Amino acid sequence: MPNEGSFEELHEKVQAVLAQLSGKLERPCWDEYFMRLAKVASLRSNCIKRKVAAIIVRDRRVISTGYNGTPRGTRNCYEGGCPRCNEMADSGTRLDDCLCSHGEENAIVQAAYHGVSVKDATLYTTFAPCLMCTKMIINAGIREVVYNVDYPLNEASFRLIQEAGIICRQFKVE
Repeated sequence: MPNEGSFEELHEKVQAVLAQLSGKLERPCWDEYFMRLAKVASLRSNCIKRKVAAIIVRDRRVISTGYNGTPRGTRNCYEGGCPRCNEMADSGTRLDDCLCSHGEENAIVQAAYHGVSVKDATLYTTFAPCLMCTKMIINAGIREVVYNVDYPLNEASFRLIQEAGIICRQFKVE
């Protein structure tokens, strides 16, 4: 069998085999695992302005996912479906014109659509939730929110989350 790789590639493979043999298999912690799943889900977003997704977890099992985009059966944002995005509105403006559902909203709605309770679950989201999503999170009975990136319009959200007794923390992944 010919050797076509570099010395560095060989070294990495040997280190991986040694780690497996010694029982030192490196695995991501649960927070990293679920946040990375949320980031992958955000790739499905059809919004042209911001890619956001949420994963809802209970007992270390994914029970629902959602990403931002136009409602089911309507034109995608990138196909001209959302006037706000297609007219390149400034961040934080014309929010009432946006037709996209948020990632957190879609994760909660998808769970309900499929008859899955999100009570006492943890929601992992790529951005801190907006006020509208915060209200849905509280009313759905979600007990913890873990977010990756801070969202500039979320002061009221954090106050409401705190008042509702929901655990909220940031966990950053690249």
